[in-house]
Amino acid sequence: MIKQINMTEQRSIAIYGKGGIGKSTTSSNISAALSELDLKVMQIGCDPKSDSTNTLRGGRFIPTVLDSLRSGKRIETEEIIHEGFNGVLCVEAGGPEPGVGCAGRGIITAIELLKQRKVFEIYKPDVVIYDVLGDVVCGGFGTPIREGVAEQVYTVSSSDFMAIYAANNLFKGIKKYANNGGALFSGIIANSINLPIQEEIIEDFSDRTKTTVTEYVPRSLTVTRCELEGKTVIEGAPKSEQANVYRDLAQKVLSNWDKYVPSPLGVDQLKEWAESWSDRLLEQRDTPQHVKCQLECIVPGTELLGNKPDVREIDLLKATTTKRGEKGKVV
Repeated sequence: MIKQINMTEQRSIAIYGKGGIGKSTTSSNISAALSELDLKVMQIGCDPKSDSTNTLRGGRFIPTVLDSLRSGKRIETEEIIHEGFNGVLCVEAGGPEPGVGCAGRGIITAIELLKQRKVFEIYKPDVVIYDVLGDVVCGGFGTPIREGVAEQVYTVSSSDFMAIYAANNLFKGIKKYANNGGALFSGIIANSINLPIQEEIIEDFSDRTKTTVTEYVPRSLTVTRCELEGKTVIEGAPKSEQANVYRDLAQKVLSNWDKYVPSPLGVDQLKEWAESWSDRLLEQRDTPQHVKCQLECIVPGTELLGNKPDVREIDLLKATTTKRGEKGKVV
């Protein structure tokens, strides 16, 4: 159920995550879900790929701030701010030409330009979402944290080690600038979580770093299908279970005012933690009741674990299997 919310002040939220982890998918669906609450939302893509807002714009790329500056022409504000799904305002910082310059410079330049043009005062967004590449929290990519541009920071992470490694580095960046007016942390958004063991890994990491988990978002073919159509799940499959997951997440983000400094693990601590989980997973694999892959749910006689996939997803998986000529098995 969507709750109507009256905003009394502008919210600025940065969503970090390593490349490919689903931060742009998460950010765009949060933006779309917030727009359903009659809130004016602005999403600023801070990734050199410049595809943060694509699913809010029918799969279309928009001119980036850096591209517009490189043209040498006078830039009108309307040329870098484009309206997307349900009125969401879309901005892409962009990046340098391949092999030239610092990729994070686009974020610094974009934010400076938006401030100079008084964009936030003119458009008056209720919520500003910064979608930021989180593989390396330095230079331009650290601007939303270091400069306090965003008030709250979330990280999108799966249970995979490299995603957790990136999240831990983010925590280090937040801790470093916390005493100098930097943004503070508000929660982990656990993505592509379909099995209890994956939740356990995230929960344990959260406990060790004294952080919180905002939501568990299951992996779903509904997301894939909608993105292939150039849409968010909120737009492309508004009545799906996955859409409701994103709506719940958006509500939690909007009602969450918690801001705190996480306790990142040291290099040796993180290594020991990862090895302990590796040992546990190996032990579990060697037992008769070992955790099965979610894709094995379509195999006759296999118990469903975690979130059950939609019937349409199972049919799609079966069709994929049949085309491969391996009936009853998906690799």
